[in-house]
Amino acid sequence: MSSNNNNKLNVPEAREAMDRFKMECANEVGVNLKDGYNGDITSRQAGSVGGQMVKKMIESYEQSMK
Repeated sequence: MSSNNNNKLNVPEAREAMDRFKMECANEVGVNLKDGYNGDITSRQAGSVGGQMVKKMIESYEQSMK
């Protein structure tokens, strides 16, 4: 069975910006991420980082609509 990786960024140069954004969001919710592998954090912590990222992206989009 082949595996498709849907996590590829359309613009490879954006990876660094996304990593900075992820770190910023992690700091805001109190999760200590490190560069590279973060498999030692809990699902709850990972979810809170992802949720914060989505929240900020939605807020940014809503601001651009005004």
